[in-house]
Amino acid sequence: MLLEEVGEMGEKDHLFVRVISLLALGQWLERYDWCGIGCPPHSRTWMVHAFIAKEVYQYPNREALVDALKARPTLRRLCGWESSDDVPSLSTFCRAFQQFATDELLQKIHAGLIQRHCQPKLVGHVSRDATAIGAPERPTVVTAPVPPAEPIVRRKPGRPKKGEAPVVRAPKRLELQPKRSLEENLADLPRVCDSGCKMGSKGQPEYWRGYKLHLDVIDGDIPVSAILTNASTHDSQVAVPLMQMTAQRVTWLYDLMDAAYDAQAIRDYSTSLGHVPIIDPRQRGDWTPLDEAQRRRFAERSASERVNGRLKDCFGGRTVRVRGAAKVMCHLMFGVTIVAALGIWHRLC
Repeated sequence: MLLEEVGEMGEKDHLFVRVISLLALGQWLERYDWCGIGCPPHSRTWMVHAFIAKEVYQYPNREALVDALKARPTLRRLCGWESSDDVPSLSTFCRAFQQFATDELLQKIHAGLIQRHCQPKLVGHVSRDATAIGAPERPTVVTAPVPPAEPIVRRKPGRPKKGEAPVVRAPKRLELQPKRSLEENLADLPRVCDSGCKMGSKGQPEYWRGYKLHLDVIDGDIPVSAILTNASTHDSQVAVPLMQMTAQRVTWLYDLMDAAYDAQAIRDYSTSLGHVPIIDPRQRGDWTPLDEAQRRRFAERSASERVNGRLKDCFGGRTVRVRGAAKVMCHLMFGVTIVAALGIWHRLC
């Protein structure tokens, strides 16, 4: 029926239709309906379709998207507009994107997609990893704290004297996270643009300016949870919030993580949820390598690497043209939702 309506479609057109067919947008877009006051707004459903098409067809920016909608009748009709005069202006697309980012619309659409198609099934492995996201904005300058009015009395190092109160160390973030809720942990994570560094595949340090996207990926290369932090946040600081978010959406058996997550607090929290943590140990001191069965399961962790690569190469991970954590996350979630929908489509077929 669709072919009879719009005519011949290419490979990208079929890919776009597969993604749209799995997204139940009605319940999430009701809040944008016209309330009877003022000029009726453009359909936000069609605009969500257009932003998804931007990532599927790999248009670098919104200007190219608007030009393609006006020049390509098939794409325009698939999104929902009949004539080129019906396509909204560039400023309208910008205002709609700001609304979507503020309301975290794509996070809700992605969570609904995962809960609808993946929650009823038992998942074998969850692969956890983070990837660098470059952004065209300046790093946020952190101001120095105001010095206290009274000078700090520093105690001599070593064991405290008799009758002297011991020094109480402030608990670290990784120690506090298992005792807090998901909302509290997310609010505690920094989300401002700064500079990050990681070791490349050849052992050389790689630097970037922007953010870091943390993903939980299940079997079938389906990302089920995503959290955005600043670039300097260590991967281990987001492990517990990711597990809390994923636990609300799917049920799984094994946690697969690389050496960056090698911490006893992460192991204990994974075990408390009823999972089996398999973490590549850091090669320091008297470390113990993984046994043969663990190595075979750990090989499934390549799913997270494939999703990160596909997100960057095909669905906008390298073409971030917006500023601010909310807009960057909205831009990335379009790609994450597309990757998840395509993984679910292949599983259903």
